[in-house]
Amino acid sequence: MKMNQDRRMFLKSAAALAALSVLPSGCITQMPVNLRPSAVSRKPGTIRGAFFYPSEQDVLEGKCEDHFAGQKWFTWPGNQFRPGEQQVKFMAHLHQMAAPLGLKVDIKEKPISTDAGIEAFVKEIETSKPDALILFNFWNTFSRKLKPLIDSFKGPIIVYQPVGANHQLPPELFRTGARVQYIHSVENWDALERGLRAVYAGTSLAQGRMLRVSGQTKVESDDKEPLLGMAIHTVPAECFNSIFDEMTVTAEMQKFANSVRRNARSVTDLAEQAFLDGVKAHMAVMKMVEKYKADAVTIECLFLKHRKPCLSFALNNGNLVPCGCENDLNATLTMMLGARLFGRGGFQHNPDFDMEQNLYYASHCTCTTQLHGPGRKQAPYELRPFFHQMPKSLAVDVEWPVGERAMMCKYHSGKAEMDAWQGTVVASPKCPPTGGCATRVMVRMDNVKDVCSIYPGPHPVLYCGDFARHAKVFGRLYGIAVKTNC
Repeated sequence: MKMNQDRRMFLKSAAALAALSVLPSGCITQMPVNLRPSAVSRKPGTIRGAFFYPSEQDVLEGKCEDHFAGQKWFTWPGNQFRPGEQQVKFMAHLHQMAAPLGLKVDIKEKPISTDAGIEAFVKEIETSKPDALILFNFWNTFSRKLKPLIDSFKGPIIVYQPVGANHQLPPELFRTGARVQYIHSVENWDALERGLRAVYAGTSLAQGRMLRVSGQTKVESDDKEPLLGMAIHTVPAECFNSIFDEMTVTAEMQKFANSVRRNARSVTDLAEQAFLDGVKAHMAVMKMVEKYKADAVTIECLFLKHRKPCLSFALNNGNLVPCGCENDLNATLTMMLGARLFGRGGFQHNPDFDMEQNLYYASHCTCTTQLHGPGRKQAPYELRPFFHQMPKSLAVDVEWPVGERAMMCKYHSGKAEMDAWQGTVVASPKCPPTGGCATRVMVRMDNVKDVCSIYPGPHPVLYCGDFARHAKVFGRLYGIAVKTNC
């Protein structure tokens, strides 16, 4: 019976590498999203919202509730803006962006133009308790009307006011208000998408579950992250070790190991057993995630010897199943945030600095080849031993794309702080002359005079891409102070 269960679990896992034979040399295939080990049902995030502008008839009849009513005056954006047509366009983009995120968006069809309408909407919000609000203000003098909504709702609020729908300096209530993302721009769908992604990240993290595997405990325990709200379950390391030690290598697992070797650009000083142990560790990680219905896992892996899950973490992180090294809470929280907010797997690393060239250096052993996200262009890789401990266990050496943008990020649990430093990849230097661990990346950070000044502590996470603005929006909406050069 147990052998059949192991075989079924392997077949789920082996699908991660089933396409290796058709990929170019130097790529690890992705695991399809529908084969994620955890299939826990999550409630979709809900966003309520409305558009704010008067009808043309009300303005012409002097019924618009503003101080220009007596003059029958069309304040900014003026009488040629056609707000009804703009509402249709905005709604089309909103639904197009919200659908892939699984967000439930409920926007009032009829625009609100009176204080009584806003008061009624406030009561609706108090009753329905959405996860976030989105308010489209198409009328300059209505900005002050939104204050009751801003004051009464304590969650994230996205306010979109097109350029030309405000006269003079934009309202302080929007520009600096707590929990408010104020988009004052010309059809800036990217900014709106960042806000929606932030809400998706916040709502899904609040329902998430992290598994911590610790060598410092003999009993299971539960906790909760204080700001993001996710559940954290801790189990002894023996749970992982026993799964690994009881596992028998099958023909399918041998084929899996052969595929990992065959598709590497090179293999340095690794015995056959290192590949089999890497596959066994991957199976053990998947079994743990499945057993505890976790969205992410972090393992005190540094001294597991031949059981180290470096290969598994590289595979899973690329497929947005965050796996953190060394039972590091902040690193794993950062990768959970990145998977949802950026849609990419991150590279947990230890930092160093080239002080002569003012470059940031990231090095560690679990980098994914899917730097651009699942199903996208992958990075070439080599295979070499973990740098710090015998026996020589398998680790992945990924070549980062020179010239592409990158962001170093770290969420600090319990402090409501986050680092988000943007730069450009300048090299994936060889070892030697550099050291550290299996993957090594050099980044030139934008407008940072002393690169050592951005040190965020151990185990930040490096992302391939321009995501500092995403981090800033998330910080605005969820009350997190973001240190950044963006």
